[in-house]
Amino acid sequence: MPSRLAAYIAVIIAVLGGIAFGMLAPDAAKGWKWVGDSFVSLIKMMISPVIFCTIVLGIGSVRAAATVGKAGSMALAYFLTMSTFALAIGLVVGNLLQPGHGIKVVAGAGKKYAEQAEHGGGTVEFVQGIIPETLFSSLISGSVLQTLFVALLVGFAIQKMGRAGEPALAAVAVLQKVVFRILTMVLWLAPIGAFGAIAAVVGTSGPKAVGEMLKLMFGFYLTCLLFVVVVLGSVLWLVARINILTLLKYLGREFLLIVATSSSESALPHLMAKMTHAGVDRSTVGVVVPTGYSFNLDGTAIYLTMASIFIADAMGKPMSMGEQIGLLVFMIIASKGAAGVTGAGLATLAGGLQAHRPELLDGVGIIVGIDRFMSEARAVTNFAGNAVATLVIGRWTGTLDHEQARAVLSGDRPFDYATLDDDPHATEVRPGHVPSPVNPADRLQPTPQVNLQDYAEHARHADGSTRTDD
Repeated sequence: MPSRLAAYIAVIIAVLGGIAFGMLAPDAAKGWKWVGDSFVSLIKMMISPVIFCTIVLGIGSVRAAATVGKAGSMALAYFLTMSTFALAIGLVVGNLLQPGHGIKVVAGAGKKYAEQAEHGGGTVEFVQGIIPETLFSSLISGSVLQTLFVALLVGFAIQKMGRAGEPALAAVAVLQKVVFRILTMVLWLAPIGAFGAIAAVVGTSGPKAVGEMLKLMFGFYLTCLLFVVVVLGSVLWLVARINILTLLKYLGREFLLIVATSSSESALPHLMAKMTHAGVDRSTVGVVVPTGYSFNLDGTAIYLTMASIFIADAMGKPMSMGEQIGLLVFMIIASKGAAGVTGAGLATLAGGLQAHRPELLDGVGIIVGIDRFMSEARAVTNFAGNAVATLVIGRWTGTLDHEQARAVLSGDRPFDYATLDDDPHATEVRPGHVPSPVNPADRLQPTPQVNLQDYAEHARHADGSTRTDD
């Protein structure tokens, strides 16, 4: 916690220092642009490995979730729908607010990628360019689409192997840990990169640049708030007849933990325990919550599209509607698995821009300065989305105890934090109740897919049947 707090304070100081430097010595501040460009290059270095690992592991989660039948298929359909809706909302709000207008960002590090794209040829050349020369060359060529293509192939290949492919999936999980550790090291340079990028922008555009960045921040926070209260609240009420405000109150302590850590995964064990305490069967919780942490990233989805619109406007090269739709489709795939680790969203954003509008890659340097201030809203929205999804899927599959849910959310049956007593009827044998085969915290280990498989196996054999409605 102290190191995270120190990094947060360092970014604040860097942003304020960059603004002051840009206003007091604009000519000198413009010369610091190379610092921001260098940091963007470091982020770009991490794009391919981040996307490869998250996509491969994400497809592994699909395989595991699908084995539980009704709950898994409903959860995946729900996640895809809500993520797409969140991405679309981000695009709409971004176009309405038009943050970034008036900011002048000069092309630098991203210029060469734009030139490569311009000489890429027509549709046939574009399709051919997606196919790498070798299976591993995509990881070193820097082509996001090639990396995505290979990641899909590897993911589906492991999926077809079944349990024999689990060692390979575990190896990718370990590789992902290494990649994210490197990314964390890179992000320690964020204060320096933010100082250089913001100083150069303010030195070029003046005080208006600060106003546009604040517009993006507050617009994003407001959009996330409306998404949770209006969109998620409506879905929760229509499906389960539960008030979103009572659910948010019930999860209040977890929200504080998320704000303190800027990561929704820090509260994952408590969410699983609390959803079971609220009346959702453990077999459903064991599928929906871990899978949702890779596929149900509503806050991240809103951030990706709004930040893309902001960067395009700041660069003076707004996206056409066709480009925005193409970006949305790419983000639907690339955003899976981008939650839980600081900086993964930033790498995904850079990957989306490089794939569709390479010349906009320089604008990522501006986002670095305010990214940390938006991370809490992303994490809280992701967390709320997964809580709502668990109750909704529980209602659809008939594994939600409405009486227990009403009693818990009204405060009549409080959650025991001392013992993490997530099972309100531990001494009773309830129809359809499946004891948890793993500790929820095990989801944070390198091979979460195996945990999901264990849930599925237990659900199929706990009562001697082969039911698929859990």
